[in-house]
Amino acid sequence: MLERIRAQLPDLSAAERKVAELALAQPYTVMQAAVADIAASAGVSQPTVIRFCRSMGCSGLPDFKLKLAGSLVTGVPYVHSSVRPEDPTSEVAAKVFDNTVSALLKCRNEVNPAAVEQAVDLLSNARRIEFYGLGNSGIIAADAQHKFFRFGIPTVAYADTHIQTMAASVLGAGDVMVAISNSGRTVELLGAVEVALNAGASVVAITSSGSPLARMATVTLVADTREDTETFSPMISRIVHLVMIDILAVGVALRQGPALIAQLEKSKQSLRGKRLRLPEQEDS
Repeated sequence: MLERIRAQLPDLSAAERKVAELALAQPYTVMQAAVADIAASAGVSQPTVIRFCRSMGCSGLPDFKLKLAGSLVTGVPYVHSSVRPEDPTSEVAAKVFDNTVSALLKCRNEVNPAAVEQAVDLLSNARRIEFYGLGNSGIIAADAQHKFFRFGIPTVAYADTHIQTMAASVLGAGDVMVAISNSGRTVELLGAVEVALNAGASVVAITSSGSPLARMATVTLVADTREDTETFSPMISRIVHLVMIDILAVGVALRQGPALIAQLEKSKQSLRGKRLRLPEQEDS
């Protein structure tokens, strides 16, 4: 779509050219803006915006935005799906922020409250919680372990495939494995999940909808993103998965009630002697 706009720019009317130049200069802004906002930014009327979209071969603004979004998918392979080598730093920052915010809003709107409730129930009553993830997801598993061990529930995170399989084999009824995978297709992780289920444990999956992991798990928290992690470094999916972990941690904390507050306060108190005091703190 961007190439089509550039090619047809000389043939557009003066008013439509203003919309075209805005789309070329700020494609992400145009993709998310309402027709009134686009018109105001370009200094034209709203009907001019619609005429421009039709000049680009689209049925209207929604169709234009859809095709514009498709043209923005390709970026720098193995770096980021939205940036281009010629982008200035300001545009890179805006694109990374906008992509992440959009993905978070999408997942917020699609989250299944019943699945979250069921996952919180399992984790709140768990005898033991184990977080499994490989590669990038292994870092998320470690973050989850850091949050959950403070709740007084035996908690561990594993990122090694051999240890995952062995640890899964000694789980049992009342134990919960949280399996984290964007693709949901990693063979070793799926093997560990199968071992845990056969041993009687429950499995909470944070993964994409329709994946093998999503189908196997006791409860699945869907975290669909438009990120192609086969080609690009996983960024958006990592943030979404971290937020899912935060949701579970907050849910479990609320279930444990006031008794947990004293426990968390004790944990915070234990760290106070490890930080330098600021001058204003010493004077008070």
